[in-house]
Amino acid sequence: MIKTPADPAAALVKHGCSTTNSITAEYVWLDSVYGLRSKSRTLPKTDSNPNPKNIPDWNYDGSSTGQAKTKTSDIILRPVAVFYDPFKGCPHILVLCETFDLLDEPTDTNNRAWARQIFDDENVMEFRPWFAMEQEFFFVTPQGLPIGFPADGLPEPQDKYYCGVGAGHIFGREIMDEFYQMCLYSAVQISGINAEVANSQWEFQIGPCEGLAIGDHLWIARYIMARVAEKYGVCINYQPKPLGENWNGSGLHTNFSTADMREVDGLEEIKGAVQRLGTKHAYHMEHYGKDNHKRLTGEHETSRFDTFSWGLSDRGASVRIPANVVIEERGYLEDRRPAANADPYLVAGLIYESIVLYED
Repeated sequence: MIKTPADPAAALVKHGCSTTNSITAEYVWLDSVYGLRSKSRTLPKTDSNPNPKNIPDWNYDGSSTGQAKTKTSDIILRPVAVFYDPFKGCPHILVLCETFDLLDEPTDTNNRAWARQIFDDENVMEFRPWFAMEQEFFFVTPQGLPIGFPADGLPEPQDKYYCGVGAGHIFGREIMDEFYQMCLYSAVQISGINAEVANSQWEFQIGPCEGLAIGDHLWIARYIMARVAEKYGVCINYQPKPLGENWNGSGLHTNFSTADMREVDGLEEIKGAVQRLGTKHAYHMEHYGKDNHKRLTGEHETSRFDTFSWGLSDRGASVRIPANVVIEERGYLEDRRPAANADPYLVAGLIYESIVLYED
């Protein structure tokens, strides 16, 4: 069992170094291609549960991240969510930030700014939109080879890896266990992990979160995953179809419900929501991740990229209504279309916009 990360501040105090008045804040943001970046800053210790509104803005060199020209290179970091830092321990924090140029306009990859407007709808509190996302990915070497693949040739077919146990079946469990414990320590809303269908493929689940928070928690989980894997010399591959047509791809299956869907007889409301999603299929596919057409072939538990479908307990459909939801006649729907590399802010915003703010 991975232990809760030790508090380095306690060790310093033990050796006569006072750290009671300062903490480190790791500012985390997205670059021009949805890569994660971060840097540290010393801040005065204020309270044990800091509000992002009380954390100062900062900046960075956008010309070094593909987001600005050298002559106007400053990009503003604006804190929007705070989590405990599992790498340094309490009271240190991770600070998720939105990014803005010098004219205070959101940068191209700041989709959170757009999603904020979607979820600022005055009826959000009435609808209570809940999201949960299933993040699939592969552990790969820095050269791009899945860590369970032999240097020459291919491993055994993908019939023994899903939720597998034992050497030869599972690769990277120690990374996942450490990541899981760190998410719990950080107060990330992680609800589970499991080994996936392909060799070296895993999944973690984030949620349920209400509204915009799903993107905050998923991006910080991706950051923690990258940092843990970094320690093991392993990289994370979120490409939708990294291994070719005979292997499963990676998705970001998204579960969604409103208050009405969760109430008695909510199944009819769910079916209506599915129909509204279907009318916006092409619009969603434009924003559900790069190269997603390579994954959505109608094979390997996927629907087809250019066709909308739905079904009861059907993992080959665009949108699935799980069996337990049908039995209980209330619950949620699962949008299986988003790719693993999709931006959760875009996915959540589009689903809410198409279902709740629907316009014919």
